[in-house]
Amino acid sequence: MTAFLRFLINGVSLGSVYAIIALGYTMVYGIAKMLNFAHGDVIMVGAYIAFCGLQYWGFPPVAAILAAMVVCTVLGVTIEGLAYRPLRQAPSLAVLITAIGMSYLLQNVALMIWGANPKSFPQTFINSSTWNIGEMSISSATVITILANIVIMIGLTLFTAKTKMGKAMRCVSEDRGAAELMGINVNRTISATFAIGSALAAIAGVLLCSSYPILQPTTGSMPGIKAFTAAVFGGIGSIPGAMIGGVLLGVIEILGKAYISTEVGDAIVFAVLIVVLLVKPSGLLGKPVREKV
Repeated sequence: MTAFLRFLINGVSLGSVYAIIALGYTMVYGIAKMLNFAHGDVIMVGAYIAFCGLQYWGFPPVAAILAAMVVCTVLGVTIEGLAYRPLRQAPSLAVLITAIGMSYLLQNVALMIWGANPKSFPQTFINSSTWNIGEMSISSATVITILANIVIMIGLTLFTAKTKMGKAMRCVSEDRGAAELMGINVNRTISATFAIGSALAAIAGVLLCSSYPILQPTTGSMPGIKAFTAAVFGGIGSIPGAMIGGVLLGVIEILGKAYISTEVGDAIVFAVLIVVLLVKPSGLLGKPVREKV
């Protein structure tokens, strides 16, 4: 029983990282109606900036995380302005190919700057102490990751419900043309969405590398794909859905690797997604979209 609870908590911790990444996917898709497959590589850039801040520039941990968030925010807005905004009226396939190209561009730029050799992410970002509950020990990194996920989800929900920019995002998500007629600056709203999603990617990169401390140019690729899977699983476009999908995905992955096989753990995750989408194509909390013809 103790082993099961330990695996369950580890799954919730990993799923919390997926959920934070998935929030970036679900916000961008819900508002801009596009899939930003470069999002996983923004995670990698954020982790590298935090790594350099602590390892080379002498920043304290909080300052290194803030620096990563600032750089990723600027990077996200720049990507949106240079790569995606000119394709606002283009076919979705053109945007998808551009997103994949941007992903490989970021990976290769990181390869040129930091090299291909994996780096060991400093463990001083999060206190490595553990808490013992009976026979089970929980690391502080696990607790902080879960709490960060909850705080971010609540913060985003309040932001979209209560603030002027959040309400503008909801309007653009519902009907971009009507939002423009009501005086909402659609370009600025979408840029703000990319900025928030990219800042969250920086936080996710630090949390991910704090638990799995190997950092390399492809670090964000698989977590990015799994987070996208989590967003679809929970219902892409839904903030609570992204959280639920991420946590469930992390739990399924850890339990699958623990009780079935470490070699097919990823396959189990995607198999569950296929089953869920066969039963409920819009995801757990997603709503079916009717298209006018």
